[in-house]
Amino acid sequence: MFFNRCFFLVLLLAFFSCGKKKLSADMVILGGKIYTVTDSTPVVEAVAVLEDKVVFAGTEEEARNFIVDETTVVDLHGEIMTPGFIEGHGHLMGVGYNELNLDLMNVKDYDEIIDNVRQAVSKTKPGQWIVGRGWHQDKWDAKPDIMMKGFPLHNRLSEVSPDNPVFLSHASGHAGLANAKAMELSGVNQLSIEKQKKVEGEGGEIIRDGLGNPTGLFIENAMGLITANIPEKTAADDRQALELAMEACLRNGITTFHDAGASRQYIDLYHQFKEEGKLGVRLYVMITGGDRDLVYEWLQRGPEIDSTGWLTIRAIKLNCDGALGSRGAWLLEPYSDRPGFYGMPTLSMDTVLKTSIEALKHGFQVCAHAIGDRTNREVLDRYEIAFRDNPGKATDHRFRIEHAQHLHPTDIPRFAELGVLAAMQAVHMSSDRPWAINRLGERRIEDGAYVWESLLKTGARIVNGTDAPVEPLNPIPSFYASVARKTLRGEPQGGYEPAQRMTRNQALISYTLDAAYGAFEEQLKGSIEPGKLADFTVFSKDIMTIPESEILETNVSMVILGGKVVYQELKKGK
Repeated sequence: MFFNRCFFLVLLLAFFSCGKKKLSADMVILGGKIYTVTDSTPVVEAVAVLEDKVVFAGTEEEARNFIVDETTVVDLHGEIMTPGFIEGHGHLMGVGYNELNLDLMNVKDYDEIIDNVRQAVSKTKPGQWIVGRGWHQDKWDAKPDIMMKGFPLHNRLSEVSPDNPVFLSHASGHAGLANAKAMELSGVNQLSIEKQKKVEGEGGEIIRDGLGNPTGLFIENAMGLITANIPEKTAADDRQALELAMEACLRNGITTFHDAGASRQYIDLYHQFKEEGKLGVRLYVMITGGDRDLVYEWLQRGPEIDSTGWLTIRAIKLNCDGALGSRGAWLLEPYSDRPGFYGMPTLSMDTVLKTSIEALKHGFQVCAHAIGDRTNREVLDRYEIAFRDNPGKATDHRFRIEHAQHLHPTDIPRFAELGVLAAMQAVHMSSDRPWAINRLGERRIEDGAYVWESLLKTGARIVNGTDAPVEPLNPIPSFYASVARKTLRGEPQGGYEPAQRMTRNQALISYTLDAAYGAFEEQLKGSIEPGKLADFTVFSKDIMTIPESEILETNVSMVILGGKVVYQELKKGK
């Protein structure tokens, strides 16, 4: 860490040149166990902070030498502190809007969805849209008696909302359920076969019943038929959503957020908040590959790298297939529970190759969404061609595959060989594994699904996260899934495919130092050592040593960002 040593030496010289008798700090943190995520001193007793950087990490006795009258002393009261947790793949504005719209993430069955919509209708004027997100039929306690291709029908939804168009996005974001009013406004009916053919040719599907009637379920690009009619959000809505998203990050211990696919509108909003001094978390932004004009503009402009760590834009997000839940993930072999169906690509692989080559030439990282084994292989093939043909530009590319959820065994070592990062959200295993076996079958699950340890053993780096709002933003369930390989109910005993679990140290690194590496920011954050940003997360329990069963009982007690306490849990009795 040459940069950090130089920074510390400069600080020493600066203090002595000013005639100070001893080093002083703006903040000293002590009274608990501090995990630094460094090899030399993995655990320390105290940390000293000057302005927004760490200047000391070591014993409490030495740290007290930094305390002067103006120093803020933070007592951890026996709790633990880690580097600030980094959300390695999420959708920031989606998190914010999830706070504003119907949150269906925890519904237990279709009846509960109907009740939620019925209540929303009672508070909404006729004609106004009702939107929500988060339902997942394979996570329900019970399913409707009548379903089509594994999904519910719109009929009961339409009965409780005859005058309000409704669109409820699947938890994966790769499907959505519309009511009759929404389909009427969108021109989707039994006679709209041409629209069906068009969306199928563009990577989408409208689920229909045996008579050809749309069931209300729209998959992948077919969702655009409905969403194109939903009124655009206002600037005030966007600002409120962003504020709510940042608040959610802090109360969940997130100090940096990798935003996986930001539009022009949202990038402009992030710039506004930065200029106004209102960014509450640090952002690493991927430009949405769905807007080719925006991608081209940024390629010509070049990356925007913020040395202060608040807002960096240097990646391009490509959505290359769908999700397992909607059977949109692109597979090498057919789905076990839908014979003859392989899923689908949602982006031309020629576009992946072209974008990869241009990104290398202009200093951008490519982050490709790939869930199915076919998509992962196809993307790795395109990356490999781009690297081979541009060797001078591919020395430190840090291209990523987002999710890498299902891999063919022969493709697992290619991540390390090509230097491609696996941005995997461990909590997906916890949520999806109980039903994913129906999609893939036992052999494919065991050989290539959620294979964290197989990737790590080959030398690959894993960037952890939650894909919020697909899953809750809270990193604790994802940390638990990483080390336990169980559902959040603690099932099954011993975990699913336990040989693939991470150690606790590996899980911590995936949420801190390797997540920082995934954004070219490992010299700035991700560990606690002199010269790095003073971004810390304080937890109520020692997630590195407590019994596995207690991990999910852990809370975020405090968040320190840039040397300032920005969140503190209200303790009971206070």
